[in-house]
Amino acid sequence: MSQLVTPRRAAAALVTAALLVPLAACGNGDSKKDEGAGKSAGSATTELTVLAASSLTDVFKKAGAVYEKEHQGTKVHFSFAGSQELAAQVKQGAPADALVTADTKTMDGLKADAGTPTVIAKNRLVIATGEGNPKKISGLKDLADSKLKVVLAASEVPVGRYGKQVLDAQKIKVKPVSQEPNVRAVLSKVELGEADAGLVYRTDAATAPKKVDAVDIPDAQNAVASYPAATLKTSKNAAAAAAFVKWLSTPEAQKILQGAGFQKP
Repeated sequence: MSQLVTPRRAAAALVTAALLVPLAACGNGDSKKDEGAGKSAGSATTELTVLAASSLTDVFKKAGAVYEKEHQGTKVHFSFAGSQELAAQVKQGAPADALVTADTKTMDGLKADAGTPTVIAKNRLVIATGEGNPKKISGLKDLADSKLKVVLAASEVPVGRYGKQVLDAQKIKVKPVSQEPNVRAVLSKVELGEADAGLVYRTDAATAPKKVDAVDIPDAQNAVASYPAATLKTSKNAAAAAAFVKWLSTPEAQKILQGAGFQKP
């Protein structure tokens, strides 16, 4: 049985419909606007994660800031550790876009995980001592003195391997009080006075001029550390990662690296 539509019911229906139309339109518009804003926000910034050797900590923070300023829309996040630790992270599938190690040996062991590497800088070793060199250390031979507390990096760490190389070449036997997981840990021991001396990169000693002195090692007795950079094959931002790695070899990036004491590649 059909319901009788009175004039009052008809008027109420018209009012209700009139109110619902603008609400529906407003709701649809807000939804599309929100979706568009979310998409824009999501695509506005490319997040890059770069795994880098500990000795690059200070210079890469500076380089990263310059890169972000020049490449609006790209944010570079760094994760610093010993090269051997970084290699382990890569092999375990850690989410990252590029890798920079302090030696070619570590990078060569990641051929299945990384692209073709490019050497972006080189470095050399120095003997880090306490400020003012209180023990009067003049060269590698002094590190054999059993009265000295000498700290080295572990042999699986690039700087530890380079250190062993130079000491073995000079037939110098050193009994370290500790073997550290990266070069910054070695430097820290000397800075804190927990060691009289340690073998570190020249650039690391330069980051603490008021806390440590650096005793040069003659080139003929020294080792050259090479820093290769490469993209990682698991990167979700392959193009952006390749652009950053390429930029590290540009004159501007090289100026920053060499300003921090790194040598030309």
